[in-house]
Amino acid sequence: MAVIKPFKGIRPPKNLVEKVESRPYDVLDSEEARAEAGDNEMSLYHIIKPEIDFPVGTSEYDPRVYEKAAENFKKFQDNGWLVQDEKEQYYIYAQTMNGKTQYGLVIGAYVNDYMTNVIKKHELTRRDKEEDRMKHVRVNNANIEPVFFAYPDNKVLDELVKKYTQTTPEYDFIAPIDGFGHKFWIISDDADIKTVTKEFADMPSLYIADGHHRSAAAALVGAEKAKQNPNHKGDEEYNYFMAVAFPASQLTILDYNRVVKDLNGLSSEQFLEALKKNFEVEKKGEAEYKPQQLHEFSLYLDNNWYSLKAKEGTYDNNDPIGVLDVDISSRLILDEILGIKDLRSDKRIDFVGGLRGLKELKRRVDNGEMRTALALYPVSMQQIMDIADSGKIMPPKATWFEPKLRSGLIIHKLS
Repeated sequence: MAVIKPFKGIRPPKNLVEKVESRPYDVLDSEEARAEAGDNEMSLYHIIKPEIDFPVGTSEYDPRVYEKAAENFKKFQDNGWLVQDEKEQYYIYAQTMNGKTQYGLVIGAYVNDYMTNVIKKHELTRRDKEEDRMKHVRVNNANIEPVFFAYPDNKVLDELVKKYTQTTPEYDFIAPIDGFGHKFWIISDDADIKTVTKEFADMPSLYIADGHHRSAAAALVGAEKAKQNPNHKGDEEYNYFMAVAFPASQLTILDYNRVVKDLNGLSSEQFLEALKKNFEVEKKGEAEYKPQQLHEFSLYLDNNWYSLKAKEGTYDNNDPIGVLDVDISSRLILDEILGIKDLRSDKRIDFVGGLRGLKELKRRVDNGEMRTALALYPVSMQQIMDIADSGKIMPPKATWFEPKLRSGLIIHKLS
């Protein structure tokens, strides 16, 4: 049973949303944020990447940077660039990429559901990244950016969302840089609010799709506040954190690929020969070649693309982790042949996700930065849910969701 609640969102006025909205904090570095914000003092980057208000080179982890985030958040509210709704309500957020639209419900997710694994995870988190986001939540006393959930498809919610999305949206804009469309509606009707709450209450689980560190930070700060409050009752706003939850079938997961600096002392010929132990290796030529199915990989080496098909017996269809292509490639190529044991820490490997595609793999090998590249077939949402249900954790750098949630459309205060 998933517990959710509506909340009084803090949002930009309709005429300012395109001034305020931004990409998420973790998809660009400080200098990219500085450039994108430019002279726009309303850009949310002043809250989520406030190091841009300091001299170039200032660490994003400097204590003054967190304080600046809170100062700017207050300034945005004082200036009317962000305004809190008077009523607790749910919201609908639609994203359109390449002609496909996905519709998410903006909800207050229950901290205790995260702690008891009703909200299920499929990735490990790093404590340093958790602590960074926890500081940001603490200093602002708010979830400035939402996390990205998936929920099992639900016809009642589909119909409710359809009713609202046939009306004029509150926000409707095309984001710069990627050109994706974003629309936003408000669910203010009390009966509809009750329906959303009830339908989620009937769901055994919700799933974190993207934003494991933000989820952990938000939940841990909520739990922290509960412990610190001698009069804690359980219905306080800090018991909830902001998420956008999408029907699982609507989500798009893109391939998350690998580039490697060297062949572990092997020649190209020796490397290709070693691959034949566990893979059917077929040379495809100079034209870009993308994996066509599960357990097929594309290798780029010496200006040529190769198809690698994992042989029977190299994976276990009954093991939700062992059947994953990210696990097969990690075990049988990166570890066994190239000697890369830890994907999180080894400096010989890097990762290319999302929309950059095969061209970016080719570019990084052709310019001499990397020696070879490996493209994987995308993980499915069903695989992610199966792994989360089994209580297991996916290997690192396995999923890349696109489009990313825009930040600045709505904020959730913890009090």
